[in-house]
Amino acid sequence: MTTTLEFPDLLRLIDERSTAFIAAVASAPSLDAQVPTCPEWTLFDLAEHIGDGRRDWAATVAAGPAPAKSAAEGASAAPREREALLTWLAESTEQLLDALREAGPDRGCWTWWGTSQSPQTSGAVARHQLQQMAVHTYDAQITVGAPQPLPAEVALDGVDEFLSTCVATTSAWPHEPAAIDFHASEGRSWRLSLSADGARTARLPGPGAISATAADQDPDAANASARGTADELVLILHDRIPFNSLRLDGDRRLFDQLSAWDPDE
Repeated sequence: MTTTLEFPDLLRLIDERSTAFIAAVASAPSLDAQVPTCPEWTLFDLAEHIGDGRRDWAATVAAGPAPAKSAAEGASAAPREREALLTWLAESTEQLLDALREAGPDRGCWTWWGTSQSPQTSGAVARHQLQQMAVHTYDAQITVGAPQPLPAEVALDGVDEFLSTCVATTSAWPHEPAAIDFHASEGRSWRLSLSADGARTARLPGPGAISATAADQDPDAANASARGTADELVLILHDRIPFNSLRLDGDRRLFDQLSAWDPDE
């Protein structure tokens, strides 16, 4: 599966999404506001997660294939004073970007997605970090009442990245074999195939190239499909909005099964 965005674009967009995240935190009336899409967190908790996580991944990229010791161990805690927190967040992103620039896209890197379709490289880490930054920027923006759609180039790569990194696995699908198609209105489509061999994803030739009719009517058809903007598809895959926010065709039970599935169990 090919990466939509080149490595320099990934770094540029990580920086842009980080800037947008910091702007949302800066505009919040209170850092104690609850995050609607992560209700167990306040905005400060989300900011702390972002900063600590980028520092940890910077250390991971720098360490290469061997798992790195957490950068948060022994490091100073996220400051509670707002201006200091904003500076700390910017420094966290810069640490990650510096590590990625130093490593380049092809260097081996420890990742948690060993059985997915994504490579274990610093380039794949950059791709995943962009999506983490983008979705958490949405979380921060919705907290301050100003949610913005993910940029189209980020969202299109985000559907592909989530399916190939977070869903693809060799763990057995515990239900009947099935295929689910995801169609972005921007003109890209993906198929997720689920079976006892796990979950694998593939790009389809184009939007609606294979209709979502019952499998017994067409052996090449998906059992279900979801259609919407790439932004909506990313937010659905990350559990920010419900599946029924989109146009769903075919066996809708598959979306509930997919949402409830934990391959690690």
